[in-house]
Amino acid sequence: MADIHIRRDHHLGLSGARKVAWQWAEQAEADFDMSCTYEEGDDVDEVQFARSGVNGTLRVSADHFELDAKLGFLLGAFKERIEGEIVKNLDQLLAVKKPAVRKKK
Repeated sequence: MADIHIRRDHHLGLSGARKVAWQWAEQAEADFDMSCTYEEGDDVDEVQFARSGVNGTLRVSADHFELDAKLGFLLGAFKERIEGEIVKNLDQLLAVKKPAVRKKK
C-alpha cells in the first residue's frame, strides 16, 4: 500500500475552509467517483473519502487542510500521478484571486 500525505496552510478561517472542502468533496465525487461524507466539528471538520483502491480523510481547520490517503496495490503504482493531481486540485481551490490594481489618474 502507498500512502499520500498533503498539508496546505491557508488564511480562510473555518467557514471559508468549509466552502473549499465542500467544493473539493463535490469535485472528488464527480471526477473520481469517490464516495465522500462530510462531518462538521467545532474546530476541525473531516471529509472521509473512498472508492475501490483508495480511502482517506481530509481534515479541515481554520488555518490548514491535511489530507491522508491510502492507495491499494494497483493504484499504488500511480502514487506520484495521483498525488500530483490532488495537489493541483487543492491548490486551485485554495488560490486567492488578487483584486485588480486600479490605476491612478
